[in-house]
Amino acid sequence: MPAVLQHAALITAASATWHALAVSTAAITAVLAHSDARRHDTREVLKVLVRRSR
Repeated sequence: MPAVLQHAALITAASATWHALAVSTAAITAVLAHSDARRHDTREVLKVLVRRSR
């Protein structure tokens, strides 16, 4: 049983890391995008990512 819990913890940590990377990438893109349309689209994606994390 401890091996199963260890694997579950590893998968959870990896998922959290990937989610943080996605949110960070979207936030950076929203700030650095040149066009208004691109910034708006990226902010909408960021809203979805943050909403799903709650």
